[in-house]
Amino acid sequence: MTDRVAGRGLKRAALARRTGCNLETIRYYEKINLMPAPPRTASGYRVYDEQHVARLRFILRARELGFTIEETRGLLGLVDGGTQTCAEVKERTVRHLADVRAKIADLQRIERVLATTAASCTGDDVPKCPVLEALAS
Repeated sequence: MTDRVAGRGLKRAALARRTGCNLETIRYYEKINLMPAPPRTASGYRVYDEQHVARLRFILRARELGFTIEETRGLLGLVDGGTQTCAEVKERTVRHLADVRAKIADLQRIERVLATTAASCTGDDVPKCPVLEALAS
């Protein structure tokens, strides 16, 4: 079985392999219209081209960087419309960066509390546990 359909493009499985994306994720992105529906051959095979590969890689990278589906859709909308300006993309990125920094601060606070709580626990086989007491308070 070949990865290409009659020399015209890639099958979905080949697109998945080429991008490192799960098949079901590709289906999902198509269902929610992040990925455009590919043309089909007369026999019904989906045929993906280099534009699909590039778009999927863009989506995957945006998701790796923590952009939500809707934020990714917004970025793609700028690209698709050809209306993007560096200022607009930067504004969206700076807003996302602020969210990421807030999450990091929350995780650092959680880490400090857990470390302090874990350090107060002896780990002995006794019924009284400072970790459970901290969670209950």
